[in-house]
Amino acid sequence: MNKVVLEAKEITKYFHDPVTVKILDKVSFQLKQSEFVSVIGRSGCGKSTLLYILSTMDTDYEGDLIIDGVSMRDKKEGELAIVRNEKIGFVFQFHYLLNEFSVLRNVMLPGLKLGQFSEKEIEHRAYEKLKILGIEKEALKDPNQLSGGQKQRVAIARALINDPLLIMGDEPTGNLDKKNSEIVFNIFQELAEEYKQTLLIVTHDNEFAARTTRIIEMEDGHIK
Repeated sequence: MNKVVLEAKEITKYFHDPVTVKILDKVSFQLKQSEFVSVIGRSGCGKSTLLYILSTMDTDYEGDLIIDGVSMRDKKEGELAIVRNEKIGFVFQFHYLLNEFSVLRNVMLPGLKLGQFSEKEIEHRAYEKLKILGIEKEALKDPNQLSGGQKQRVAIARALINDPLLIMGDEPTGNLDKKNSEIVFNIFQELAEEYKQTLLIVTHDNEFAARTTRIIEMEDGHIK
């Protein structure tokens, strides 16, 4: 029985600008270990807002968020920052790599921030992640020497460096062509199947979503 990694319990969110609008309405679901789940829905349906709450970046909501068996409800910002760094790896539409650092160093940064291992060990782990993604040969290059698809693979390696419980993606193939989207999809699938990684990916790409293990479709702030 795969353990529950994340549980959303009746998550409700309002925006007050200037009138009060309900953006999310009692959203509830569970994510189990090694599930590869996509969240789809039209623009404005609340999927990115939901992702911000589930990633603990937005704490202004009703309901409860449980990550790895622990409620995030009343945690202080410092405690949430530790949860984000230890338990969650992020992959965004834009790779957000720092051009002043090598590819290897970019991958190492969240590991250095967490500080659980020596710098030498973090470097070794970063190489291992780049190897999984087939780009270890690019380790000493600057990010601006890489193609868009390679940059996104570096961003995935960076998300994996602390061996997170959960990878969250916000349109991770949104800037990629079909070939590179396929590469990224295959990487995610391999992470779920071989490495038991749990993935929650918000996407506009219905072809991508159709091949994930489960689709959560949103409409007007709730799960359809």
